[in-house]
Amino acid sequence: MRIFDAHFHIIDFDFPIIENQGYLPPSYVVEDYQNETADLNVLGGAIVSGSFQGFDQEYLLKALKQMGSTFCGVTQLPFTVTDEEIISLNKNGVKALRFNIKRGGSEDLSKLDYFARRVYDLVGWHSELYIDSKALPEISSTIEKLPAISIDHLGLSEEGLPHLLKLVDKGIRVKATGFGRVELNIENALNSIYDINPDALMFGTDLPSTRAKRHFEYADIELIQRLFDEKATEKILYTNALKWYFK
Repeated sequence: MRIFDAHFHIIDFDFPIIENQGYLPPSYVVEDYQNETADLNVLGGAIVSGSFQGFDQEYLLKALKQMGSTFCGVTQLPFTVTDEEIISLNKNGVKALRFNIKRGGSEDLSKLDYFARRVYDLVGWHSELYIDSKALPEISSTIEKLPAISIDHLGLSEEGLPHLLKLVDKGIRVKATGFGRVELNIENALNSIYDINPDALMFGTDLPSTRAKRHFEYADIELIQRLFDEKATEKILYTNALKWYFK
């Protein structure tokens, strides 16, 4: 069983960490992640910038060097960033832009249309949204026209699932991550998304599970193995995300 961990965080206090909504995360450096996933056969993955990391790129560049070439970065940037910096980040393994609507710390959603197109046209990045899917109707007409978008943590809420599924039908990808933080029927969400687009789901551990009601568990992987056959499981745990990040 191969895994491409499409969503995890590295938290290194050698670099700026900003308190977010009264929350300061624990330290979680590359060695902590490697130790915790040593038994999982993680062959690659995506290090995702959190709200508490703002626009800092140095922690991410260091972590990417430590993790190696099968790992990539998902970063937050101000829309005023230069083309040169985007190109430099791309050369150093960053593959996507994140908009953190749920927690803040990223560029404003009003810049989504312009910024998502800009990074895609310049370096081929997709854009990732951390958003409660019940808020999707307000921006769905924008999202469905964008070249490449994924949504974190199954869209978070049961109420928003119908809106999420409409976008999956338009080609939006969804991270099967953060099972300990969502407010929905996970099995139903996974099955519904897969039925619409077998390429859409991308598993991630969401380690170190900051602010989640419960920590990542091996049972999260076993749930996917139980729900899907071997071919589908391989797509969700490995192939879909690998193709999405390393186009």
